[in-house]
Amino acid sequence: MAKKNILVIEDNHAILDVITLILESEAFNVDGLNKGADFINHVEEFNPDIIIMDIMLPDTDGRVLLKELKDNSATQHIPVLMISARYNANNYALDGIEADDFMSKPFNIDDLMDKIYALLRK
Repeated sequence: MAKKNILVIEDNHAILDVITLILESEAFNVDGLNKGADFINHVEEFNPDIIIMDIMLPDTDGRVLLKELKDNSATQHIPVLMISARYNANNYALDGIEADDFMSKPFNIDDLMDKIYALLRK
């Protein structure tokens, strides 16, 4: 089976590095961004099977990127796991656009992996 691609968008370099190491140890191809600039172009080039995205990014709100992704017929099928230290599962949606799943930071690595595998099975 071909390796799955996971795109991680997280502005905290330490968190991005930890998530990347964990996912690579699980044999995923991982690419990371620390801001939202050129997000859609990057998605189209990397062709992720799942996206893990922080809500609070230095140059934009991750929920705006989520809306852009889900409004685009070429990318709307990609599952998105939103993560945030500030928001919770009840208050992260934007204009009715919701991610496929949500995790609050800090998070448990086993819970993260459970959510990723569940989204990949959809």
